[in-house]
Amino acid sequence: MSNAQLVLRQARFENKAFWRNPAAAFFTFAFPLLFLVIFSTLLGGGTSPSPTGEEIESTTYFIPAILSFAVVTACFTNIAIGISFSRDEGILKRLRGTPCPGWVYLAGRVLHAVFVNLILVVIVLIFGQVFYGVDIPLDTVAAFVLTLVLGAGAFCALGLAATCAVPNAEAAPAVVNVMVLPLLFLSGTFIPIGDAPQWIQTFAGLFPIKHFLDAMFESFLPPPDNPSGFVWSSIIVIALWGMAGLIIAVRFFRWAPSK
Repeated sequence: MSNAQLVLRQARFENKAFWRNPAAAFFTFAFPLLFLVIFSTLLGGGTSPSPTGEEIESTTYFIPAILSFAVVTACFTNIAIGISFSRDEGILKRLRGTPCPGWVYLAGRVLHAVFVNLILVVIVLIFGQVFYGVDIPLDTVAAFVLTLVLGAGAFCALGLAATCAVPNAEAAPAVVNVMVLPLLFLSGTFIPIGDAPQWIQTFAGLFPIKHFLDAMFESFLPPPDNPSGFVWSSIIVIALWGMAGLIIAVRFFRWAPSK
């Protein structure tokens, strides 16, 4: 088999294993929708400042925000925690003694995570259109797809890099959530930060979640001065963070559990 065929075969195996656990699959897709309903109910009914500075309906605000949350969850949180558990259970160590190259296994996990993420995006878009009347961005679909695919790849690379900081499986959920949850709040994923102090926005701008959220908003709700929806400055920052995560993962990734 070629390397591409090996990766596709591993991704197909990961996909089968995912769907054979229906409880985990159900809550993977229900979790973002639950957040969307909760925040739209609690904070809906008015307007909120978008990252582009425009006032939009609160229910409209939370569609691209929850889309960003779904990408981060599927591609960063799930990858980091899942790989950490596989390493602690000795699966990664045993894998090194098989003919399957280690990078093929990881690439298959990443490809599966991106596939699940795409399903999540479609579900959230359909849910938002049916129940909240939010239009799907057709004029800026190129910017939306580029931002989505680049963000998914970058957060998968960062998820692999995050496993280097996880000492064991028991600590994985706590360590990974400490990395990501504060940034989700500070970046405006759950609560609009248009009126937040400048230092919060500056601090959040150092990390990729804020740039990914900004790029998702402009590709979903393009302002008049940017009809194409491309936010190249944010796209470049996301790509740089993804490259940094990949370099860290290549250099420090561990296949065996800590002693």
